[in-house]
Amino acid sequence: MASNTSKSLRNSVLYQIFVRNYSKEGTFAQVEADLDRIKSLGTDIIYLMPIHPIGEKARKGSLGSPYAISDYRAVNPEFGTLEDFKNLVGAIHKKGMKCIIDVVYNHTSPDSVLAKDHPEWFFHKEDGSFGNHVGDWSDIIDLDYTNEQLWDYQIETLMYWAKIVDGFRCDVAPMVPIEFWERARKEVAQVCPDCIWLAESVEYSFLTYLRGCGITALSDGEIFRAFDLSYDYDVYPSLAGYLCGEKELKDYLEGLNRQEVIYPANYIKLHFLENHDQTRAHFLIPDEKALRNFTAFLFFQKGIPFIYAGQEFGASHLPSLFDKDTISLRPEDGIDMTDFIRTLSFIKKDAIFADGIFECKASENDTVVATLTHGEKKAVGVFALKAQTSNVRVPLPDGIYKNLIDGSDVEVFRGGLQCYGEPMIILK
Repeated sequence: MASNTSKSLRNSVLYQIFVRNYSKEGTFAQVEADLDRIKSLGTDIIYLMPIHPIGEKARKGSLGSPYAISDYRAVNPEFGTLEDFKNLVGAIHKKGMKCIIDVVYNHTSPDSVLAKDHPEWFFHKEDGSFGNHVGDWSDIIDLDYTNEQLWDYQIETLMYWAKIVDGFRCDVAPMVPIEFWERARKEVAQVCPDCIWLAESVEYSFLTYLRGCGITALSDGEIFRAFDLSYDYDVYPSLAGYLCGEKELKDYLEGLNRQEVIYPANYIKLHFLENHDQTRAHFLIPDEKALRNFTAFLFFQKGIPFIYAGQEFGASHLPSLFDKDTISLRPEDGIDMTDFIRTLSFIKKDAIFADGIFECKASENDTVVATLTHGEKKAVGVFALKAQTSNVRVPLPDGIYKNLIDGSDVEVFRGGLQCYGEPMIILK
């Protein structure tokens, strides 16, 4: 973990946006027009997927992947002008939120500015042509970080954007040397002392695959040397496996508990049920009550909860990265979790969610009992992941408590309480 990472980041809520598919127009201006709604969810940080121009050579789909960037120092004209982007960031700041942007530093499009001007900064195959290390990424070519001039260029670019935005989400960060990220963090701090560094860490199966191919592949432990937070891909395969009936709930919960002891004390995980690379949560969790329980458990976990645009309305369709595929910002199947997420965001601001020691366990009917403990203070969460009634044991003295989610009274008697399928969060 970066030594100066503040635990207070754990009280934040992050909201992800792909500008192209966020609205019919697909512009910065349309995102700006929706900031009040986004803010109303309790959002603290808006994460914008790549804002840069997309290469034309070897494009996938009709519009190309936003991760096949042609120029790190420009904005995609489909979204608007640089001034439009600055206006959006300024409006985000006026609403009391922060803005981070995607940094795609492992690769560029084959027709990028750097490929034309500095072909020596790229990985080349045995025949001398450009290439990449991951075969199905056919629309990109890999950079070669053995060239120190590339480091200088990339860090200068980061320092330029850091004068505008509040941080960076770094795509496949494990495939770029940790020494680069450490130097970048140090130098960017000169222009943006509180810059937020989010690493898209990778699933263990991809990590071992890369290492087996002799490719740089950083573990979460290494990533935390330079980054404030990383994705929770160390546990997501167990969550997805549980939702698909291939794994048991205990596999997922054991992974969450393990995070508390294998990382430094100020570690921060970005906890998600879905993102632009993964199946929508509502597709995997069709029952609305169960979806609310999973969402509440997401917010209770130690780290930053991640909301992908449309998740608040139960969107089940995963938008394409390669074509125009506008997300729905209207309730699907009658689901509108706006007020629910707003309440969870408010609860998340309590200091216990930054400072507490986390533990969770499975109980009857796959109901999870989770705790955060800091001194005499305790938060207890009860989440019925199958939306079923159950009797559970909780580490609370007998008495009447308030469920902070819906304001109802909860009775603990002889160390137990009855859960009627609705999520509960209690502070003591």
